[in-house]
Amino acid sequence: MTHFHSGEVAVQQRMGQAHIADRVGRMIRAEIPDIAADFLAQQSIVVIAAADLAGRMWAGSLVGSPGFVHVIDAETIAIDAVPAAEDPLRDALARPARIGMIALQPQRRRRMRVNGSTAPTETGLRITVDQVYSNCPKYISRRQIESYRPDIDPPAPRHGTELDARQRALIAAADTFFVATADADGNADASHRGGNPGFLQVLSPTRLRWPDYQGNSMFMTLGNIAVNPRCGILIPDWTTGGTLQLTGTAELSWAPETFTAGAQCSIDFAITEVVEVSGAGPLRWGPAELSPVNP
Repeated sequence: MTHFHSGEVAVQQRMGQAHIADRVGRMIRAEIPDIAADFLAQQSIVVIAAADLAGRMWAGSLVGSPGFVHVIDAETIAIDAVPAAEDPLRDALARPARIGMIALQPQRRRRMRVNGSTAPTETGLRITVDQVYSNCPKYISRRQIESYRPDIDPPAPRHGTELDARQRALIAAADTFFVATADADGNADASHRGGNPGFLQVLSPTRLRWPDYQGNSMFMTLGNIAVNPRCGILIPDWTTGGTLQLTGTAELSWAPETFTAGAQCSIDFAITEVVEVSGAGPLRWGPAELSPVNP
């Protein structure tokens, strides 16, 4: 039995890391261990990946006081939050959906991922898990929470089809972003990407590129892109609590001239829609301590 679909297997084999993926893949569980339940209960932010009603992929964040994400039983997670009214994921998660979730704890450079299905509840979401697993601390920037103000009402989002100069500057300064992908059957996944500022490159107002650094060798994000190019990106503004959400299509590039230092390959991303909430958010973080393993 394998945890991997054809796209993941193809990338693992091309990278010469299928034997590593087979070993690492044994950590994927269908039930939530106690240590994972304790970890989730400590978190103030999770990132959700899902397709909207038009099939476009988006990544979006949910925030709250520790405990707003909690385990009900070995196969079920409750989240006492929903996307903001004009978040692209709001309507998508108002009905049963396939989702990916990543819980990131910048303070301790820890993260874990959950893939499964969700349904709306009176207080938020209920996730039935298919896959639960932890990731290594590589490429996570350490940050501390400076304030949590749930009373802050974020401004209305700005919509566009390309990046303006200020948005391009935010991306160029980013040391962290999140990626939403799905396989050919629509099973969604949320993943984290980190590096030194500039690792997420702006090629034009509608095109980005980022390197794929060596990780757990399962290549879930790259494997999904190999079979389904629809992709979403979330770039958080940690200082203000703002967010920049992008959706479009992604393509794997194996051309060495597109690689930056430390990259195994690169990913080109074509933007079709931009949604930005700028200036104010309930959860704000302090400055980054970049990961010492960043290339």
